[in-house]
Amino acid sequence: MHRRGFFHRDVVLFWVSFVSWCSAGVAHAQTPTGEAARAGEVAAVRTELERLRAEHAERIAILEARLRALEAEATPAPRPAPSPEPSPEPSLPPAVPVAAAETPPGAAGAGGPAGPLPVYGGGSKVFNPDIAVVGNFLGAIGRNDVEPAPSVRLNEAEASFQAIVDPYARADFFVAFGEEGAEVEEGFVTFPALPGGLLMKVGKFKGSFGKVNTQHPHAWSWTDRPLVSRNLLGGEEGFADAGISVSRLVPNPWVFLEATAEVFRGESEGLFAAPERSDLAYLGRLRGYQDLGESLNLEVGGSFLRGHDEAGPGATRRVFGLDATLRWRPLRRAIYRRFLARTELMWSRRDLDAAPAGAFGFYLSGDYQFARRWYLGGRFDRSERADDPRLRDRAGSLVLTFWPSEFSQVRAQARRTRYGEGHTAHELLFQFLFSIGAHGAHVF
Repeated sequence: MHRRGFFHRDVVLFWVSFVSWCSAGVAHAQTPTGEAARAGEVAAVRTELERLRAEHAERIAILEARLRALEAEATPAPRPAPSPEPSPEPSLPPAVPVAAAETPPGAAGAGGPAGPLPVYGGGSKVFNPDIAVVGNFLGAIGRNDVEPAPSVRLNEAEASFQAIVDPYARADFFVAFGEEGAEVEEGFVTFPALPGGLLMKVGKFKGSFGKVNTQHPHAWSWTDRPLVSRNLLGGEEGFADAGISVSRLVPNPWVFLEATAEVFRGESEGLFAAPERSDLAYLGRLRGYQDLGESLNLEVGGSFLRGHDEAGPGATRRVFGLDATLRWRPLRRAIYRRFLARTELMWSRRDLDAAPAGAFGFYLSGDYQFARRWYLGGRFDRSERADDPRLRDRAGSLVLTFWPSEFSQVRAQARRTRYGEGHTAHELLFQFLFSIGAHGAHVF
């Protein structure tokens, strides 16, 4: 028994020693391999970092090169030193550098990775206003002994310049070129964000009297102005003058309501005269707008205008106006069907030294779109004359309009006019409207 116990202890010690020796050998054999693997991973990470660092440095170098190129283009060329002897020829301005856009693709400076960004035209259009030109070509067939018009003429070419001045103002300029020369039709600045919800216009602009007076000729639905506007508001294109306009929305839970007050210098051909600085003209307007349904809405407005009559010192003139516009435009067929009905009534009173003189007039019009580009309309006019209310003019018109696109119109108008003197004129008027550029929206 004692010998057998020693035998078992020797066997156990042998196997423990053998396993320890094998483990030490395996550990000794595996240690170099693990260190080599970790060293390989560290080397791979170091290589990737070096590659990213080189790529980052390359991109920084490209951006710095582009920045230096742009700074070089923005720096004006130095002017040559003046010659000690006077030259008979005037000195020329510095040459404008060739735009980078003209460089062939792939070459240095073509806007690629190794060149500057392209600059078209040597500058930017960011600071240029929206510019547009509208042509209004008119023609007439028939006979009119009271108001004869040329057979064909470019009645007006209107150039518009419109832009945002700053976050608080916008400028609009409209210059009309006609056969008699050029004239600033409108030129004003608008401040839309004044305290109290006020909107102010300063400059020369069309008075906010009625609807037709606020529109330019190419925005009319006809080739001519209604008789009441010509007889009672005077001038070639209605009442426009230099002044200040302030308008504000009137809060209420029922309708959109806007009130406008305007003061003008008081000079308007065929209407007002201002021999004295204090001879100002005043205008007030209140208009309301309401939707009557999904496709129908109604606008109603009232206007009042007062100034010093051109008949002489002490004479004044007042004009009252009432207008209504009904619009129908179904949402599902808006590009094919629509209808617009409009009327304006005006009363004019001249307080003269001899005796007051009052005149009344109105027009009624309707325009219906019966196809995608075709409109058919009609207008009836009746108006007394402000200078002689005993003379009453009447006219009826039938209008057909074709819109080839939103940039052009072709219109024909058959008009019969019965003048107060007893003359009757039968005419066929035609019109071609064409526009180029970004022309701003007109009064709705």
